[in-house]
Amino acid sequence: MTPPNTATDATPVAGQPAGSSTTAPADTAAGTAATPHVPDAAARPERPARPARVARPNGQWAVDGKEPLNGNEKWKQEDGGLSVRQRIEDVYSREGFDSITGDDLHGRFRWWGLYTQRKPGIDGGRTAALEPHELEDKYFMLRVRIDGGAVTTEQLRVIADISRDFGRDSADITDRQNIQLHWVEVEDVPEIWRRLESVGLQTTEACGDVPRVVLGSPVAGIAADELIDPARVIKEITDKYIGVPELANLPRKFKTAVTGHPSQDVVHEINDVGFVALEHPELGVGFDLWVGGGLSANPRLGERLGAFVAEEQVADVWHGVVQIFRDYGYRRLRNKARLKFLLADWGPAKFREVLETEYLGYALPDGPPAPQPSQPGDHIGVHKQKDGLNYVGAAPYVGRVSGSILAAVADLAESAGSHRVRFTPHQKLLVLDVPDEHLERVVSGLKEQGLDANPSPFRRSTIACTGIEYCKLAIVETKGAATRAIDDLEKRLGDLSTMKPLSLHINGCPNSCARIQTADIGLKGQLVMDDDGNQVPGFQVHLGGGLTSDDRAEAGLGRTVRGLKVTNDDLPEYVERVVRQFEKEKDGEESFAQWAHRADEESLR
Repeated sequence: MTPPNTATDATPVAGQPAGSSTTAPADTAAGTAATPHVPDAAARPERPARPARVARPNGQWAVDGKEPLNGNEKWKQEDGGLSVRQRIEDVYSREGFDSITGDDLHGRFRWWGLYTQRKPGIDGGRTAALEPHELEDKYFMLRVRIDGGAVTTEQLRVIADISRDFGRDSADITDRQNIQLHWVEVEDVPEIWRRLESVGLQTTEACGDVPRVVLGSPVAGIAADELIDPARVIKEITDKYIGVPELANLPRKFKTAVTGHPSQDVVHEINDVGFVALEHPELGVGFDLWVGGGLSANPRLGERLGAFVAEEQVADVWHGVVQIFRDYGYRRLRNKARLKFLLADWGPAKFREVLETEYLGYALPDGPPAPQPSQPGDHIGVHKQKDGLNYVGAAPYVGRVSGSILAAVADLAESAGSHRVRFTPHQKLLVLDVPDEHLERVVSGLKEQGLDANPSPFRRSTIACTGIEYCKLAIVETKGAATRAIDDLEKRLGDLSTMKPLSLHINGCPNSCARIQTADIGLKGQLVMDDDGNQVPGFQVHLGGGLTSDDRAEAGLGRTVRGLKVTNDDLPEYVERVVRQFEKEKDGEESFAQWAHRADEESLR
């Protein structure tokens, strides 16, 4: 049988005329050339042409229909994720963990912010070898959805009490402005919901194939240099569209970012849809529209559609984009189901055309890009508000706090007359509305709780995902490794006091929850070989990534160097080595990212 794409005697080979032989003459024993018999092509019957390969459907509802093409799509259509709440309240919370069905436990529970957490004692080498039920514990991570990162001190205290009563005092500030609790048992979930909802909080669609939390500027409504307060449009989106059946079955998760601040403080380039405030020369203040960003194992930065969106159009445009994802998104393969893959195939021009003609019913005006930020977007430190009060931005260790710490923050804020706290997309915390006379006490009080308003460069700019401590996908520890690295680097690099903060992002697996491809130094968890040939926890290194900022005009992904890996134990030593090499080789005001992309590989090792 002739293999596909192999030349036969009837198939011309590149460089040969049609009809010529592909077999070279062979010498016979007598020294004469053997002439192969080639039948006359006209005398041979023609082979039937191979039928064209039929393209497999991608599961696009608007193209292929709604026939489910995998198990996830099947159960989502049979019984959507929102339906499981009633079973949690009426059945599972009463009969316990062992009563939960598989589709609910590993699927629908996510629609209500619940994931089983990792069973303690299972090392990273077994992550890919075990089935989900072998990895999971009978406890849950519970994600509290906090759109725009904004909470009142009353809400913060309720979260703190839930943490202490039901979550072993656990709490993490995520890089999507949520709070994650751990050690939650299904029996306690209805009471947790009751407490959260009594103060206007929810876990609805905090996870799952749905519109996730809407990132918003942490200084919305208070910053003196804000172009527009996005709080109204964030509320309109969440009030209208979160928890509604029409958008509760998307191909995969859908992430949103909205900012009215010129620092562009919501990492819009890596969201499915982003709205970035700018002043149009003719139309006034509105938003620049971005779509199709996302990282994980196949990173892709979002793209501008070149369209200007007025404030009153944002919710309508958002709804159009998410409907495009619902109707045209790829559903057959889950690893190809994010909006970024559709945008890559369509391009921005087609995406905008479909948005305007099929979903909006009107054309959006063209608009320019927003200017490059002139200041950092993490809001660390003490800053004046437009009303004359102050906000204080403080850094925990990579988002790790506790219920007790959150309660203490609520008490501290209220003692200064403040009732508002914000979380940032960089795992940081802001206390708003602080009068001048209380500033020193608030700053020192936060520091007593491990929240530093004047952190070292690495404490300020390091983030880490949940890691192997709780996550079933993780291969290595992250929170503890990051904390140890920060403390070590503060000592090792203390003489570089004028160094600009370098972002250090640490992820426990390839999925990039900690945005490793967009960090100065990004670390992807994996098992590596140490100097003695032993397999140990470590990281693949990405260098020179970053999003648009005050020292970077455009977002870009980090560089990887073949074989550049570092063990967990050697992490601080490696970071010190590469940072000192940068300080030695940089050209004037060259940034770390610029240097990392041009440096010789040996300088990066």
